[in-house]
Order: sequence, then structure tokens, then C-alpha cells
Amino acid sequence: MPNSDNPRPKDLPECGVLITGGTSGVGLATALEFAAAGVPRIAIAGRDPGRGAAAAARVRDVGAECTFYATDATDTTAAARTAEAAAGFLGGGIDIFVNTTAPRVRPTPFSKVAADDIEGLLTELILPPMRMAHAVLPTMRQQRSGVIINMASDASKTATPGEALIGAAMAAIVMFTRTLAIEEKRYGIRANVVTPSLISGTGLTDYLLDDGFSGKLFAAASAKADLGVPDAGDVASLIVFLAGPGASRLTGQAISVNGGISAS
Repeated sequence: MPNSDNPRPKDLPECGVLITGGTSGVGLATALEFAAAGVPRIAIAGRDPGRGAAAAARVRDVGAECTFYATDATDTTAAARTAEAAAGFLGGGIDIFVNTTAPRVRPTPFSKVAADDIEGLLTELILPPMRMAHAVLPTMRQQRSGVIINMASDASKTATPGEALIGAAMAAIVMFTRTLAIEEKRYGIRANVVTPSLISGTGLTDYLLDDGFSGKLFAAASAKADLGVPDAGDVASLIVFLAGPGASRLTGQAISVNGGISAS
């Protein structure tokens, strides 16, 4: 039986949303889709104030109140400060937290990665969802409800040349999210992770394709997407569904969005 102390799942128009990495790509597409679904207040966070202001204006044009917080989600203090400010803006709590941060890290054979770069790469890839989840959990526990959605990639599930570090980091995010789901379910908190492969029309994809090794890797992958290479809107649609009451029994899952590149 469900924990009777937990309130019913909220409809999206009752929710406040915080999105890290919300200034472009999947993050911005997700913010726009939440706004279109009737979410009244959305906070977005990222590193670039200019891009953040432009993104917030686009979300407001759709009809939601929106503000931007400049933050480095790899930093403990910055993550806590952002979560506190967002909770205030959203009306005292964070109902939905989405992490879509996507550092610009190209696939590289492990033997060609400088030893001194390993720690920094893993920090950029792994820490944002962990720092931010740690910061938003207290308010979610207090209100005995909440949704956490992280974004990783199919590198978490399929070993791919050049993605030893990326795959290790993505697998860490998946297992972190799954374990969080089990730990927090008694508080009415759900946690899931979305794992795309290649996402068309984003700056990160353009960056990955503009390189010999990763360009060949992702060109080969896209050729397998017989249903079409997903775009940011495809991933955003899944995120918004996972955040809503229609997914109220769904937690601890890692769901691929890849157009048929793989079935993992």
C-alpha cells in the first residue's frame, strides 16, 4: 500500500520546476514544454547569464513566470544557494527538479586522455546531478513529495570506443538515480533518468560532430536511427511526462530515447 502520509501526486499546473542546464538544448526545450503544459513558475540555472536571460524571456513568452540563476552545479555552495533561491521563487518548495547539464566532452580513446584531465572530466560529468539533488532533497522531504529527473546517455548502457570516461560517468548517474529512487520513495519522491544517444539540432551535437573521431562515431550511430534521430523536443516530451501524475508509479528507471540506435 502507498504511504498514506504522502500527498497525492500534483498536476503540472500546481508545480514549481527547477531546471539546471536550462538555457539551451534539452533544458530549454523542457522549460518551454513545462510552460506549455501549464506550469506557472519555472526556475532555470546555468553558467551563462546572457544566455540565461534570453532563455527565461522565451519561457515567459509561453506564459510561465521564469527566472534565471547563474550557478556552477559542480560546486556545493553554489548548488545549495541556487536550490534555496529557487525554492523561494517557486513559492516555498521545489516540486520538480530536472538536471540536463551536458558538458562539452568529446569521445576520446582512454589511452589518449591526459592523466591530469581525468579528475576534471569526471567532476564535470558526474557532480552536477549529485550536488543539486543533495540541495533539493530537504525541501522535497519536508513536503513529502517531489520528482527528480536526471539526464545521462546511452553510454551508460552500451560500451562504445572512446567513451570509457563518459560511459563510466553516465553509468554512475544512472545508478545514483536508481538508488535515490529506492531511498526516497518513502517520502513520496520519485527519481528517473533519461538516456538519449544523439540529439539533433543542439550545440553539443554540433560540437561532437565537428571532430574526426567523434564525428565518425556519431555518424555511424545516426545511421542506425531508423525512426529518426531524436531532437531536444523529443527528450523534453519524455521528461515532462515523467514529471507528471501520469507517471506517478514510475521510479528508478533509465529510459533511452534514441530512434532505434540501440535497444538497451
